[in-house]
Amino acid sequence: MKKTIQLMLITCFVAAFGCKQNSESTTETSTETTEVQATGQSSVQDETSAPNIVQVASGSKDHTTLVAAVKAAGLVDALSNAGPFTVFAPTNAAFDKLPAGTVEGLLKPEKKEDLANILGYHTYVGTLKTEYMQDSQEFDMVFGGKVKITKKGDKTFVNGSEIVASIPTSNGIIHVIGDVLLPK
Repeated sequence: MKKTIQLMLITCFVAAFGCKQNSESTTETSTETTEVQATGQSSVQDETSAPNIVQVASGSKDHTTLVAAVKAAGLVDALSNAGPFTVFAPTNAAFDKLPAGTVEGLLKPEKKEDLANILGYHTYVGTLKTEYMQDSQEFDMVFGGKVKITKKGDKTFVNGSEIVASIPTSNGIIHVIGDVLLPK
């Protein structure tokens, strides 16, 4: 009887000790997962997949102002997510057309919400390919306003700004435009 009780006590001790170690291991894993999630989708490093919208724009010398604006508005993670998104991406030259000081003013921390609204007006949830766009179509943008598509021959325009290039990404498409779209 004594041996049976000793055996049961040893078994309980081993089981309790094993559960505690497993619990600590799970806690450590959960903490690591939480830390990864806290940094957002933009922190995921993947050398084999196609780049997302933010990665493509970041690699373009013609979109440095747009990338700076996306960062200042805190939208890097949002535009790195699965999507799909369509982004009408103004070039640096498009931002240069704005009145002097406009871009610098919008990049200030106190203008973050205004900047996010303007960038949201350049973003559509879904993939809009130019070959499927029709003349006079309107699309609701993330900001809440609508953009209007026009067609002239084989050229496609959004709010009067010509789409000069279209770049597919892993989470949508970028349409390069020569103007900053302003909500009406």
